[in-house]
Amino acid sequence: MQHLSRVLFCLCAPAALFLTSCGTMTSTASSRNYHVIAHRPHDPSKVVVKLSLATQNLYVLEGDRLLMGAQGNVGKPGAATPTGNFTIYNKEKNRRRASEPDAGYPMAYWCEFAPAYGFHEGFVHPYPHTHGCVRLHREAAARLFALARIGTPVHIAASLPEDKEFGSQVQRLDQSRDPDPPRSVMMSPSWFKDPPGPLLVD
Repeated sequence: MQHLSRVLFCLCAPAALFLTSCGTMTSTASSRNYHVIAHRPHDPSKVVVKLSLATQNLYVLEGDRLLMGAQGNVGKPGAATPTGNFTIYNKEKNRRRASEPDAGYPMAYWCEFAPAYGFHEGFVHPYPHTHGCVRLHREAAARLFALARIGTPVHIAASLPEDKEFGSQVQRLDQSRDPDPPRSVMMSPSWFKDPPGPLLVD
């Protein structure tokens, strides 16, 4: 029952989703001008995902090479995102919430790293706001989905050395006031269309 509660909380993670960016800017972007760049790994088996709860920054690395940096949105007090070492063991691009309330709500680009916890597309707030899952703007969620494989390591900690090394390259995003798209749009199969352009660049 406790497991089911966590699933329900995680799966109802907020309304429309969009992604995060990896530019050299620290100014806050809006959904319309937000873009993330992700580099193609030389060896996909060497990709590691790291998440800092202090900054809400997601870093995708291949050794000491930053493939993508993006702001995410982590669990709020009382529903914290778990810390520790995990692996991605389930991926589902077209995932939707299976239970009420709001069955069918899209949770695109799902990458599950612990039971009922995963990375997925969702509204990104500048402060911890989820029920434990990690929400990403569509720009970042699609690219993380392309970078991560089943078995990709995930390390989540209160803070990370990467915050100092790469944190200034992560563009900030605030979607806390963005309205939900029309229900008909969210329930359409076209919701799961990738953002324009290549997801990974050389």
